[in-house]
Amino acid sequence: MQGKKQFTDQLVTHFRLSERVPTHNFYRRLDALLDLGFLYEATQGLYSHTGQPSLDPVVFFKLVLIGYLENITSDRRLLEHCAMRLDLLYFLGYELDEALPWHSTVSRTRQLYPAALFEQLFDRVFSLCVQHGLVAGDTQTVDSALVKANASLDSLCEKQPVQAVWPTLTIVGSTPKTPATPHPASIRSAPAHQLRYEAARQAKRQQEPGSLGATRPQARLLSNKTHYSPTDPEARISIKPGKARALNYLCSLVVDTAQGVISHVQANLADSRDSLHLPRIVQHLQQRLTANDLQLRDLVADTGYSNGFNYALLENSGVTPWIPVFGAYKPIVEGFTYHARVDEYRCRADKPLPFRKYRSTADGNWMKHYRAFYQDCQHCPFKASCVPYADHKQLNRSAFDAAYHRAWHRQRSRQGQHMRRVRQRTIEPVFGNLLHHYGLRRINVRGQAGAHKCMLLAAVAYNLKKLLRHQPKLQLGMARVLPLLPPAPPFMLRCRQRHRRNRTKALRNLAGSNGR
Repeated sequence: MQGKKQFTDQLVTHFRLSERVPTHNFYRRLDALLDLGFLYEATQGLYSHTGQPSLDPVVFFKLVLIGYLENITSDRRLLEHCAMRLDLLYFLGYELDEALPWHSTVSRTRQLYPAALFEQLFDRVFSLCVQHGLVAGDTQTVDSALVKANASLDSLCEKQPVQAVWPTLTIVGSTPKTPATPHPASIRSAPAHQLRYEAARQAKRQQEPGSLGATRPQARLLSNKTHYSPTDPEARISIKPGKARALNYLCSLVVDTAQGVISHVQANLADSRDSLHLPRIVQHLQQRLTANDLQLRDLVADTGYSNGFNYALLENSGVTPWIPVFGAYKPIVEGFTYHARVDEYRCRADKPLPFRKYRSTADGNWMKHYRAFYQDCQHCPFKASCVPYADHKQLNRSAFDAAYHRAWHRQRSRQGQHMRRVRQRTIEPVFGNLLHHYGLRRINVRGQAGAHKCMLLAAVAYNLKKLLRHQPKLQLGMARVLPLLPPAPPFMLRCRQRHRRNRTKALRNLAGSNGR
């Protein structure tokens, strides 16, 4: 007979949540592994001794970790999802008939807690990974990726000159005064001369034939120097090859090459270069590794981190930088010979170009200026082909040219090619997982500090899942000492030798008969 289930909504009187969640459940094992008791003492100073009880700090961090583990970026959806899962309720410590906190409470608590508290949680989880043997520490890979901010390009506004940001206060019977504190709109302003320069440059680009402005007059030329987002003023306009222009943040990530554990993460402004953030990344990374009795020896990165100061900083710290130099670098100046003892170049006519002074470029890099003597170039037979339109020859080389040269040789070695493949197979899959499966496709908060918190939580969730999936290989070994055999008597040794000779002679006779 066909059965048919009838549902009757009854009041359950005898129910134990721990009996409904199996022992092999992910969140049950995570609850047994992760101890968040330190949060009570760390957040004690953020609350008053009076008033209504707040959201439990441990419950808050468990909630946001569930959001990144389940790839849910909305606080509303997160609480609805937790209310329907028995294992999540058990992980949070809530009963079936107990109401979860409001989504606005979660949002306000996220803004209340400082970023240092999130970093402390990341350090705890990283230490757990080190204790379980998932981190080697000697080789680290660095890379960065753009993460969408919680703002749209449609809401961009033009920046105002600085003079319009400081209004004067006119009071009857008194002289005009300026406010003692900066106006909040100062972050949305720019120098007047910079705005005029950008306006002239954009007008010139729009008038060029074949440009976007000529084909589409209604198109806007957006720049971080002329526009800002009132929704998130710290978000920056950036573009990546093959993708549309958007308001983004820059996620800088460091991954250990042993098991792919994230060892450092930070949020930076999207309009800054990768190489500018490497000193801060290395400083925090070395502090974290030193706290766990690990030592950094090799750092692998792409060309975006190529910088003479970075090379010198890593080498002075005892770290080998496996960072390819940018394509414009030339290890040898054609037609000139460098003499390191006197720090000068010599041209084809064997005339010296001594070092004159240091110069700084617009990017903040230091250059060494070499210049020949005026008399040597005026009577040189190669002047027409060397410096036809100048009085004397000049050369500008990086102040860290020796470090550049060593990096150039490293990247062409066999180990340098191996390190390049190690970086590709280590950190690029981690970025893919964070962007597609751990809620980093788009930041759901505003501000650089909020973006930093989100990236830290995503990295913590990634490391926790890798830690729970790790199954160390247990090797059972047993050693047994056997007694030494007594030496064979002489007559037995003679018998063995005679048997070996007879066997060899028989094999030779057999081989000869087969040949005939």
